[in-house]
Amino acid sequence: MRIGIIGTGGIARAHANAYKQLEHVEVVGAADVIPGKAAEFVQSLGLQDARAFDDHRELLALDLDGVSICTPNVTHYRTSIDALEAGKHVLVEKPLSVTLQEAVEMTETSARTGRMLTVGFQPRYDPNMHILKDIVQSGQLGNVYYVETGGGRRRGMPGGTFIRKELAGAGALADIGCYSLDLAMNALGYPKPVTVSAYASNHFGTNPLYHPEASKFEVEDFGVALVRFDNGIVLNFKISWAMHMDTLGATMFLGTDAGLKVTPAGKGPWSGVWDGGIGSMTLYHDIRGHHTESPIPLKEHNVNRFFEKVRDFVDAIREGRGAPIPASQIVRNQAVIDGILRSAELKREVQIELPANL
Repeated sequence: MRIGIIGTGGIARAHANAYKQLEHVEVVGAADVIPGKAAEFVQSLGLQDARAFDDHRELLALDLDGVSICTPNVTHYRTSIDALEAGKHVLVEKPLSVTLQEAVEMTETSARTGRMLTVGFQPRYDPNMHILKDIVQSGQLGNVYYVETGGGRRRGMPGGTFIRKELAGAGALADIGCYSLDLAMNALGYPKPVTVSAYASNHFGTNPLYHPEASKFEVEDFGVALVRFDNGIVLNFKISWAMHMDTLGATMFLGTDAGLKVTPAGKGPWSGVWDGGIGSMTLYHDIRGHHTESPIPLKEHNVNRFFEKVRDFVDAIREGRGAPIPASQIVRNQAVIDGILRSAELKREVQIELPANL
């Protein structure tokens, strides 16, 4: 299987190293808009036979089965469209896009070309995430009516391309907020969002006391929103790159028969968000009229979530099956982020308009 990589920054190295571990898979080319960067990438990773390009369209002219898109957020749209139109299957890093309209066009292009467009949410490959979804989907909670999710780092603000609006499009929402939304919405079966009322700020990123690139900080470092879905469920969402607090609380699913509380794994100022595994799960329910708390045993494992994401993409191409994490689903995740940004700017609730088929 012949693979190309578009964008050769840090995350691209993780993709390349995962591909290198797979049998009968070869990275045959890489592209980056910075002259010479792709050449340095293939050389440093020992990809002796891979070709390097400064234009991703030249890479797409090669005979490729699939591509990993590891570019800054704002270019996910164009590079994905170009790859799909060139007949390549696509694994695009999160977030899917910057705007909802871009996400819709990407999804429609995938359907029209018959090429897979899958999105890089590696936390889904944690075995305990499967347990969480199984519990929510089992009906054990009864009718789920309220969900609270998100996460907060006491200090965990990146820099560089992550904080420039022209490259990232958004800040904490696009970087780690999409993971929190995926955790909740995937467990719920990805209901359709209809309205969002939100607030966003960047008090920490723009303060030189807290960020060395404060003068260049252009995105949000905090966001909170109330999201309504077409099935009546309400989602209370919150995310933060930095704050004067240890946590923004656990993820909670409230149902008419039981409630589920879930905490993220990890410790330290960069933890507390859903870009990794699960720390604990507890079921709150009544037994014979008594309030009962039942810890859910977690599965101990050494699963490399990132590697599994790449392997699943390769296997899906080889087996001719659908996208492991389809853009047709994640477009609803992007719709929420788009709605939060619009609502925060307008300072009022906004409607989410999605095509009927999405």
